[in-house]
Amino acid sequence: MFTDWIEKFGAAITVMDLEGNILDMNEAAAKVLENDGGKTLIGKNLMGCHQQRSRDIMKNLMDCDTKNVYTIEKKGRKKLIYQAPWYDNAGKVAGLVEISMFIPEEMPHHKRG
Repeated sequence: MFTDWIEKFGAAITVMDLEGNILDMNEAAAKVLENDGGKTLIGKNLMGCHQQRSRDIMKNLMDCDTKNVYTIEKKGRKKLIYQAPWYDNAGKVAGLVEISMFIPEEMPHHKRG
C-alpha cells in the first residue's frame, strides 16, 4: 500500500479501516510496535488493545470526520500524535491514519502571513 518515501518517512504512520483493522504501517510504526508484533499486526484489529475511552475517540473521529492532535512524553521524549480520517475514492471516510513523530524539547514557533 505504501510508496517508498512513506516507508522511510521520519514518523510512524499507521492506517486502519473503519472497523479498526490495521491496513498498513511504515517501518517507523513497525519499530514502535515491534514488541507487539510490528508488521505482523497488519490485518489485525487494534481495537482490542485499546481502552474503551480510546476506542470511543477513534469512532468519534470517523463518525464526525474530525481530527485528534496532541503531544505526549514517553521515555523522556516528546511526541506529536496526529490522528485523522482518510477517505476512499468517493470522498467517504474509510478509516483513520495515525502519525506519531518525535519533537524537540524546545521547538521554534513562527507566525507567517
